[in-house]
Amino acid sequence: MKPDRDTLIDALREVHDPCCADRGISIVDMGVVEDVRVAGSHVDVDLVLTTGWCPFVATMSSAIPDRLREIDGVETVDVQVVWDPVWTPERLSPSARDALSMPLEQLEPYRQRRLAHERGA
Repeated sequence: MKPDRDTLIDALREVHDPCCADRGISIVDMGVVEDVRVAGSHVDVDLVLTTGWCPFVATMSSAIPDRLREIDGVETVDVQVVWDPVWTPERLSPSARDALSMPLEQLEPYRQRRLAHERGA
């Protein structure tokens, strides 16, 4: 049975971007999954890193095959980093954007403490 591309992408929603795992953001919602291709029992996944020095590429490169090989019909998985297109915040899903944003009212107390500290210094 050949795995379905949509099923594979849904499975990747269970793989969390390590830098945002505490907020429950998947690699799909983070916008780092550029493409998923299926050829028989083989799957290729292209990733766009948020930065060129992403320290989590090794973690994602093992978590992706581990998760996808759990799907019936998937035997092998290759993960490749691609540099074109580049990652930008526009790639974030609306839910990821919401999880990563901090409303001004939450930031204001930090600003007030910093200003008070600077006045006292």
